[in-house]
Amino acid sequence: MFIDFFLERFAGEGDKNAIIWQDRPYTYPHLLERISYWSKRLREEKIQPGTVTVLEGDFSPEAVALLLALIEQGCVIVPLTAAVATRKEEFIETAQGEISFIFTPDDQVRIKKLPGKGRHVLYDKLRAEKHPGLVLFSSGTTGKAKAILHDVEHLLQKYKVKRKDFTTLAFLLFDHIAGIDTLLYVLSNCSCLVTVEERLPDIVCRVIEKYKVEVLPVSATFMNLLIFSEAYSRYDLSSLKYIAYGSEVMLESTLKKSAALFPGVAILQKYGTTEVGTLRSKSRSSDSPWVKIGGEGFATRVVDGILQIKAHSAMLGYLNSPSPFTEDGWFVTGDRVEVDGEYYRIYGRDCDIINIGGEKVFPTEVENLIQTFDNVAEVLVYGEKNNITGNIVCADISLVKKEDGKKFIINLKKFCLQHLQPYKVPIKIKIVDQLDLSARFKKVRRKED
Repeated sequence: MFIDFFLERFAGEGDKNAIIWQDRPYTYPHLLERISYWSKRLREEKIQPGTVTVLEGDFSPEAVALLLALIEQGCVIVPLTAAVATRKEEFIETAQGEISFIFTPDDQVRIKKLPGKGRHVLYDKLRAEKHPGLVLFSSGTTGKAKAILHDVEHLLQKYKVKRKDFTTLAFLLFDHIAGIDTLLYVLSNCSCLVTVEERLPDIVCRVIEKYKVEVLPVSATFMNLLIFSEAYSRYDLSSLKYIAYGSEVMLESTLKKSAALFPGVAILQKYGTTEVGTLRSKSRSSDSPWVKIGGEGFATRVVDGILQIKAHSAMLGYLNSPSPFTEDGWFVTGDRVEVDGEYYRIYGRDCDIINIGGEKVFPTEVENLIQTFDNVAEVLVYGEKNNITGNIVCADISLVKKEDGKKFIINLKKFCLQHLQPYKVPIKIKIVDQLDLSARFKKVRRKED
């Protein structure tokens, strides 16, 4: 019922490849057979609709087939990847997982009964509708992650309209809203999803060349790594048609370099949150930070400079935190934006703004400038508490090539003073081998909580 439109499309695809996994192709007939197998297996295991099921895997053929079978069965699905291994027990306990499917490196599956009872008022609401659910966790690197519950029937609506068929790389993770969006978009259009063993520039470029990947969804930070690794120059990437970036703000300098390096590729800014899903978007141009977002099922507004979204696909709520919705049903994203007609420019999370004695500093503004300074590979700007001004601006910087650190810092501060107001100039500058990155290839901006 829930995935009938997927199954009907799969059946008409002959021997077309659905997934490339571990350098081996798996066809749509194979995927159909495995969905049928898992649907039967779930009944044999007496896994009832509404059961909270943990999927410990990635974009493997069996994991994808089981995900679809669990949706059809009306279960609540909690995908977890190796990227959250250190927090796995916490996440399972929070979601009250009842059954776990654990995938081995060779795509075998072990089923394990869990102590959770799956009791929550939001689960009750979902079960009353007889709809499948999806639990995803917020990407915060510190503190308690929020458990976000979606009604999958609502999420699936936008995939019922068939769109363009593009061979797409699975860069974004299986337990992230953007990764799930990539998967469902690919399957709904009977395209091919190409997986990678590691998300490193040379490996990604090799896979693009080998399988003629057309769409590369990435984080802004990975795009910067790709540029400075120069991996793009060692492989044939002529198959690429689109590079879609999101999950964090891309520095304007990185965006312009990307547009110059890939002149025949449309570079698109995507926007979404785990709480409301991924919105349709249209960039003003490949080298522009301005983007139009929304589409059917989404409405946007800006209140006090902060973007708010109302969506049909919005989550039911948090399992472990109060509702973030306004009384009239809008989700407050926390992203500070500027508006120009139909277009938005997104500056990042309001909580990342550094308050210096009452003056506000946007980290991305300072990063944009520093990124243009000679020999800078990557930069991360953040605030650090200070007894006099409340906070000070700090910067971690990795270099393209080694040079005298003290001399570099003196010259960089002079450069910043020429282009920034004094309170925006970093007081502390640290040269690092590489920046702290999350498992989702995002900058770890908050150094302390």
